[in-house]
Amino acid sequence: MNNNWLVLITTFPADQATPRMRVWRALKTAGAAVLKDGVYILPDRPECVDLLVETQAEVFQAKGHAWLLTTQAQVNDNFAELFDRTAEYLEFQQDLLKLESELSENYVVVFKQIRKLHKVLNRLESIDYFPGKSLAQTKAMLQEVERRLIQKVSPHEPKELNQAIHVCNTADYQKKTWATRQHLWVDRMASAWLIRRFIDPKAQFVWLEDPADCPANVIGFDFDGAAFTHSAGLVTFEVLMESFGLNDAALSRIATIVHYLDAGGLQPPEAPGVESMLAGLRAQLTDDHALLNIASSLFDALYLTFQNESV
Repeated sequence: MNNNWLVLITTFPADQATPRMRVWRALKTAGAAVLKDGVYILPDRPECVDLLVETQAEVFQAKGHAWLLTTQAQVNDNFAELFDRTAEYLEFQQDLLKLESELSENYVVVFKQIRKLHKVLNRLESIDYFPGKSLAQTKAMLQEVERRLIQKVSPHEPKELNQAIHVCNTADYQKKTWATRQHLWVDRMASAWLIRRFIDPKAQFVWLEDPADCPANVIGFDFDGAAFTHSAGLVTFEVLMESFGLNDAALSRIATIVHYLDAGGLQPPEAPGVESMLAGLRAQLTDDHALLNIASSLFDALYLTFQNESV
């Protein structure tokens, strides 16, 4: 382990309370330990050097003084203990269990909270400079709670496969009946729109209460055992795109929104608005055929907008 440490010593004029507080908050957010008032320490790593150099410049701008030093820990120096995040992981775990016990069975709310939990844990991990068992335990716990929550609100949510995606010919998929789970949400809505708009214009849809009841003569999507479902890190919408060679830029932008809202990851700027509109439609319309018809207008509009932006 690198035994070098970065120490930032800061002083501010008496009338610069706001910059002093801003620096303190920024360094706290970055996980710096405080040795004493105005003295901060971080492990000697490139990202920490960059942060402290920027902070030093901010102190200078406030007419303060800042010294950035590199030091080497002695045998009896236990600086790493200052960065122990065990208490924060335990607090996260307690919040996680509390949330699970209180969370409603609203599908949209549950998935929003799951994404929020991942963001919180990712931020905590980013400042855990010496990760240990607590991080691994917390990740495992979040994964298990997420599984239970999804099972609660969406019992037949598909498990991801790790297999090659087969190339399909649209000519072989015309005037077919397609089936997916009832009570449509983002991935199923978008996939049904994609099927009817780009793959099978005369597609008929069946909404299944239980995927096990899927008739043998229909094409299933977005459930375990379906012809098209989550695979290789892709959600069903993306799998359909890959399978049928639908690779234009506008569809790819819609795919990033669908992926984020269904599986998490990087948030596209349009995602919150799309989610809010689809959630409102879902709350208003209990018939999945009507829901798909209205949601399709939204996806048509998104597609046209993204096409125009790429010109």
